[in-house]
Amino acid sequence: MKLFSCLMALLLFLLQAVPGLGLPRDTRRCLEYHGYCFHLKSCPEPFAAFGTCYRRRRTCCVDTTSNFHICQDEGGHCVSPEIRCLQEQEGLCPRRGWKCCAEL
Repeated sequence: MKLFSCLMALLLFLLQAVPGLGLPRDTRRCLEYHGYCFHLKSCPEPFAAFGTCYRRRRTCCVDTTSNFHICQDEGGHCVSPEIRCLQEQEGLCPRRGWKCCAEL
C-alpha cells in the first residue's frame, strides 16, 4: 500500500512538472477558484460563468452561494433522465437534464 501511495505521488508530480501532461491551463484556473466544469454553455443558477475548461469545450462555473452542492460531493450519482432513481436527492449535475440519485 505504501508503494502504491508513493507511485501515485510521483505520477501527480510528473503531471504537474512535465508540460503537456497536466490539466489544461484554463481547467487549473477554474479549479483554483473552486469552480466546476460543466458541459453546458451557460451556468445554472446560482452559478456564474468564469471562463472555460478543457480547452474551451466546457464552461467553468463558480458557485455564488455557499449552500449549493454538487451531486457527487453529497454522495450521489448523476444519471440520465431515462434512468429511474429509487431515491432522488438535491444536488447539481454537470449535464443538462440529468438528475442526482442517492440510490439507483
